[in-house]
Amino acid sequence: MAKFLNASLSKFPKGFLWGTSTSAHQIEGNNTNSDWWYWEQNKPKNRKWPLEPSNKACNSYNLYSTDFDLCKKLNNNAVRISVEWARLEPKQGTFSKKEFNHYKKVLKDAKNKGLKTFVTLHHFTSPLWFYKKYGWHNPKSAKLFAIYAKKCAKEFGDLIDYYITINEPQVYLYMSYLKGVWPPSKKNPFLAFITNLNFMYAHSLSYKAIKSVNSDYAVGIVKNIAWYEPKNKYNLLDLIVSKFLYFLGADSLLLPIKKYLDFIGLNYYFSNRINFFKNANPNDIVSDLGWWIYPKGLEHVLISLKKYNLPIYITENGLADSKDALRIKFIKSMLQSCLNAINKGVKLKGYFYWSLLDNYEWHEGFWPKFGLVHVNLKTFKRTPRKSFYYYSKIAKLNSLKI
Repeated sequence: MAKFLNASLSKFPKGFLWGTSTSAHQIEGNNTNSDWWYWEQNKPKNRKWPLEPSNKACNSYNLYSTDFDLCKKLNNNAVRISVEWARLEPKQGTFSKKEFNHYKKVLKDAKNKGLKTFVTLHHFTSPLWFYKKYGWHNPKSAKLFAIYAKKCAKEFGDLIDYYITINEPQVYLYMSYLKGVWPPSKKNPFLAFITNLNFMYAHSLSYKAIKSVNSDYAVGIVKNIAWYEPKNKYNLLDLIVSKFLYFLGADSLLLPIKKYLDFIGLNYYFSNRINFFKNANPNDIVSDLGWWIYPKGLEHVLISLKKYNLPIYITENGLADSKDALRIKFIKSMLQSCLNAINKGVKLKGYFYWSLLDNYEWHEGFWPKFGLVHVNLKTFKRTPRKSFYYYSKIAKLNSLKI
């Protein structure tokens, strides 16, 4: 049975970063020049996904300062956001001064409120010109992304404290090139393989491009990693399968780019128990999306990343829970796993809950509620949930003992 963990250690290291995560397309609204917007608005009748378009989303393009005020009420000292490539480079080789100035205002507002900025340059969405002419399966994609990354480094400079090149590259290729439920809606294992290589090359090139602007800039990538373990620990075949699946979902991407990483961003949502080559999760505690909640898996993943000898930030960890019934126990139990890992020598430096706001959950639309804050999609009123105040106490005291 997966159980929420009991607290033993309670205090986090001095200087630990507390934050929340969002992404631009999911909260800003009217991201009209992106591949996702085009895909949402031009949905054939015979296609199920997405369930609905993003439209104005949470209107955070205009209400970003309100959102950062919420971060301060959470007693956070950091925030993770993204900037939209589709806005910043609306045409190939043409950058928008207006949009760069907009994001500079956003970043300055965050910094003025005492928030360290973790900024993702690609969070699943791409410019429409890139989508129509190239795509991530194209051999030119990495160099085109590196040009954009270098421009961001020149324009934003130290307004960004931590540069994140790409969010969850293997999730993107799985959803877009294997399942085919995200744009460009292909089901082609060969293109998925090529896209994976292109993402690794894009990160390496953009790492060097950002460093060429200022070698002191911190640059990393965000990797979604699921934990795998055999249901029966004495089943040798399932143990081998579990280790192989974990390698595919973690080290197969991180090992080739490890010399181009100043830190690792970890997104943790899933664990899977394997029984005779199939998933056999107990599903005793699940989110609204049916994802099995297994805090111990987070500890295992963190310990597995220790070999990289790099600072680690949990850049996403959360659950869909519209009733806010499990979220407090979820946060407490996941953070206990973090403390356990820190006690075992893991260089965990920060935790970002996903998400600050209920937002556009990609092909699923708006129904999954991940937010510490409920958003009325008609009025855009933000209403903190009970879990919001619980998380704020943890961040204020830097401790689980509240």
